[in-house]
Amino acid sequence: MPDAPTTPHQWRFFRAGGFDQVKLETGADLLNLDQLDQKLWVALACPVHGLHFDPKTAGLIDTDHDGRIRAPELIAAVKWAGAMLKDPDDLVRAADSVSLDAIDDTTPEGRQILETARLILAHLGRPDATAISLPDIADADKMFAAAPLNGDGVIILESASEDATRGIIREIADCMGTVVDRSGNPGIDQEKADAFFAACEAFDAWIRTAQQDAENILPLGDRTAAAVAAVKAIHGKVDDYFGRCRLVAFDPRAAALVNRKEEDYAPITAKELGINVPEAADFPLAQAAPAKPLPLDSGVNPAFSDAVAALRENAVKPILGVKLQLTESDWAALQAKLAPFEKWDAAKAGAPVEKLGVPRVRGILAGSGREKINALIVEDKAQDAAVSAVAGVEKLIRFVAELYVLCVNFVNFKDLYAGEVPAVFQAGVLFLDQRTCHLCLTVEDPARHAAMAGLAGAYLAYLDCTRHGGAEKLSIVAVFSQGDDDNLMVGRNGIFYDRHWRDYDATITKIVSNPVSLRQAFWTPYKKLVRVVEEHVVKRASTADANAGAQLSTAATAPAAAPAAAPAKNAFDPSVVALGSVALGALATAFATFLGFLGKFAAWQLPLVVIGILLIISGPSMILAYMKLRQRNLGPILDANGWAINARAKINVPFGERLTEIPHLPPGSTVDVSDRYAEKTAVWPKLLVFLFLVWWVLALLYDTGVLNHIPLGKSSVGLNQNSTDSSKPAVTNNPAPAAK
Repeated sequence: MPDAPTTPHQWRFFRAGGFDQVKLETGADLLNLDQLDQKLWVALACPVHGLHFDPKTAGLIDTDHDGRIRAPELIAAVKWAGAMLKDPDDLVRAADSVSLDAIDDTTPEGRQILETARLILAHLGRPDATAISLPDIADADKMFAAAPLNGDGVIILESASEDATRGIIREIADCMGTVVDRSGNPGIDQEKADAFFAACEAFDAWIRTAQQDAENILPLGDRTAAAVAAVKAIHGKVDDYFGRCRLVAFDPRAAALVNRKEEDYAPITAKELGINVPEAADFPLAQAAPAKPLPLDSGVNPAFSDAVAALRENAVKPILGVKLQLTESDWAALQAKLAPFEKWDAAKAGAPVEKLGVPRVRGILAGSGREKINALIVEDKAQDAAVSAVAGVEKLIRFVAELYVLCVNFVNFKDLYAGEVPAVFQAGVLFLDQRTCHLCLTVEDPARHAAMAGLAGAYLAYLDCTRHGGAEKLSIVAVFSQGDDDNLMVGRNGIFYDRHWRDYDATITKIVSNPVSLRQAFWTPYKKLVRVVEEHVVKRASTADANAGAQLSTAATAPAAAPAAAPAKNAFDPSVVALGSVALGALATAFATFLGFLGKFAAWQLPLVVIGILLIISGPSMILAYMKLRQRNLGPILDANGWAINARAKINVPFGERLTEIPHLPPGSTVDVSDRYAEKTAVWPKLLVFLFLVWWVLALLYDTGVLNHIPLGKSSVGLNQNSTDSSKPAVTNNPAPAAK
């Protein structure tokens, strides 16, 4: 029978930032994340570092250890944690400890974790404890690490209970080196032990080869090595001596050159010489002559007298008998006799254990040391399950405490938009220019970050933050989403508080300029005009000041001269009058045109016309700012920090006002407006504004006819009724009586 179709999980969503985000309210929501279309996830990857999230917990989630947490890794972490708990809702509660009753012991892994947790608590002297936390795990790590057998496959001296086995462990460490045990002490592992016993076997086999053919390989027994060493020590010089003798035998004329000339001795005889004359080491071993034997007692280069004596006593005498001279044939026979030993010695095996000596090596091989060492290593590795269970307990505690926090900053951005707690990527709070910026992120390379983050359409300020005189440094980017940018510039200083409220001196180093608010956009054209006028005035004033200074300097340095004749007056140019008339005419025409344009409107409409002109000037700037403010997006800012944002997380105006706060007086505050340093203001501007408002109200009432219907008294009413047309005679219903 086919399996009945399973009911799909019912998801709930909330809208924030202009898009729908899934609600993660229950453990079932978390366990079914693998069923949620990843197109509905806010993020698909995030970096391990640079977050307000325990890096060790993040490292446990990052199973491939590439420095990034991806959606499949987060799903796997949630699945594992949910399988270890009886109630997956414990993940949503995000407690700092795990109740022992909450661990699901129906699976082998869960049962091992529960037993290990109880063992840890019992070791801490709290066998009746009902919950376990991270501080308990820290002590458990020390407990297992300090144990002689701690599951890492490394044994130390304390791992063995017998002195003989400890001795072998010590010898292995001495010959093969050590590895660090989990406890931090030096020890040996299986690789070191195998290499040691293999070296013992090779060394023993090498020794047995010489013993089996001792007549050829060890002609002098234990003294053969000394004889070979004596021959090797002077082998080159002896060969050189007999070569020189052969050359002189070939041509006697070479004798003077072969035995060195007299002037060759001058450099070494000019200074103080030692007894063995080491300065003569480059000279021949003895004076060469045709077929001349090598003297072994006298007539030898003093630099090699000791080496020749060792050759005579250790090699020549035991093999060739007592000789005071060594012929070339004797030299060849001596080398031939020792050649098998040299060949055997060159094939030496097991050199690392040679210092133990043959008896000790064979004693180790004959005993049961190897079996005991291997058994200890196997026993140590058997503890790995318990130690791994400690890691499992720690992993479960960390996931219960922190996994949900990552989910609501990865699958959705609940923490960011709810505002109750900062999101994991928010580094702290920046106070600058009477504003508080809550959306601050740490950055490693501001230039590279700005290349991507600039696409967010937000006003970004990059700041270098230092603390304790520069001992602690970090770089941040802050989003300004309210106010204006008049006082924001490179070099401005503020204070940055990190998530632990540690203060840093913050200095703006780079700005990515974008509109901050519609208010700023309205005044931007006028600010630009004022700025242009100010720059022009300053430029003209600077030029005039420079010219005046140059003239004064010239006048001060020029020699006194006779008064110059007054320049002749130029003849009057009538064209000046003509040009002035044209200019005045143009101005009058323009003014008349403007007055004619204003004359088309009623008096009360004129202020509205002025407002309309202002809107025409500021409108394009405001429309452009409005479009950019609607396009502000958090995605590029986080993408530049290594995130993979999967949604368009908008920073609209209301949300931007929460991310950047401007100052407000506390409720119930009072303000003393008397400012002893306030600038004195004239009364007439306020009077003009008041009169203008009165005039505008009267003009509005007059043009709309309101004043015509306001009763002004009896006489006024009668006048108003009878003065309809003053040019016509008044009509009466009571004519005057006729004359009689």
